[in-house]
Amino acid sequence: MKKLLISPSKMALGEQESQIYQNILKQATEISLNLMAVKVDNHPEDFLLWCYELLDIAKNRINFDLLDDHQLPTVKKLQDLLSNAISFLQLKTLRITPWPVLVSFIEQHSEILALGEQMKLLNYLADKRAIPLKEMIVEDRLAFSGKHAASLDTSIYDFDVEWFSSTKTAKGFHQLLADLPGAFDDALSHIPLEGEVSEHDYQQFIIAYFMAFNSCEEKPTLAPATRLLAMRRPDVFTPITSSKLDPLCSALGITKLNNRDFERYWQDVVLSIHAMPWFTKPNAANEFERELEGIKALLPCWFYYADKETADNSNYIKLLNKPTRTSSASGKRATRRGKESAQVLVDRALSDDSIPEHIRAKRDSIVAEVEKGRSVDETISLMRTIFG
Repeated sequence: MKKLLISPSKMALGEQESQIYQNILKQATEISLNLMAVKVDNHPEDFLLWCYELLDIAKNRINFDLLDDHQLPTVKKLQDLLSNAISFLQLKTLRITPWPVLVSFIEQHSEILALGEQMKLLNYLADKRAIPLKEMIVEDRLAFSGKHAASLDTSIYDFDVEWFSSTKTAKGFHQLLADLPGAFDDALSHIPLEGEVSEHDYQQFIIAYFMAFNSCEEKPTLAPATRLLAMRRPDVFTPITSSKLDPLCSALGITKLNNRDFERYWQDVVLSIHAMPWFTKPNAANEFERELEGIKALLPCWFYYADKETADNSNYIKLLNKPTRTSSASGKRATRRGKESAQVLVDRALSDDSIPEHIRAKRDSIVAEVEKGRSVDETISLMRTIFG
């Protein structure tokens, strides 16, 4: 273990990497006796792989039973420092990474990234970009804006809507979006659905986005704005969250943004990513790569640290594995849906050619059950069982 801990001192680390290493070493020193009890056979000579090795030790191989309670926050901080270091180092490679290497990285990490599920979200929203937010049902608006809710029917929304930067903590934003969706439509109308997006287009979006907040005391913040922009034009805008700003800004070599740095977001994030070699010359070689090319501004989101728990922590997976709905008599209530949402979700399902006509004739009954909180697939399956 001692050899592992000191090995980065013999690596050719840059200034940023050296500072990261010193911060990691400081936390490791606090639990050095516990770390020394771990047998280490792998001694990477690369700093990124070194971070992965030490993080695996701190998460899976250290004996937590031997830790004192006051040491647990130190272990958590060490884990966070290492995961942020991995994010920084992987994002930093994007500055020189050619397109084939980027694609290879995504393919190799597809399982831990839950790539299939994330692509389902993007494919679902692909034909929603031209639809005004005010005309969307509540669930589609949540999917577009990045906030999970229990009302999202897993048979329709078979993905976590919070991939690509969750906005669940932006409560003021979501209240305004629910009350005045047309105000955000006005903002998004300045971003063309195809072709070049200019700085002027972006500035007009920001002016209208700020105006949406005029009727309340809530301050407009950058993160939810970038989520709307990224879902409108995933080939232009990269979404951000405050929790991931440190590694992103460090990797781009810029001063950390705050959540009100709207001007710097365009200059320092959007334009920096647009100048990277893989972004300017994607050279898509097959259908999968052409899909990636259409969402290329989102690709940095897949270079943050991820592990086997990332996919399992999907809100979709959690909702899918939620205990079966029970009656209110047992103290649990199903999540009700609005009538309009229930009607739209049912009509989408009944448009499938495989649904028999006599089941379609039960539309109103199906809508009533879905409105109560039952899933669309579950309700249609029940109707088929009863009526054949």
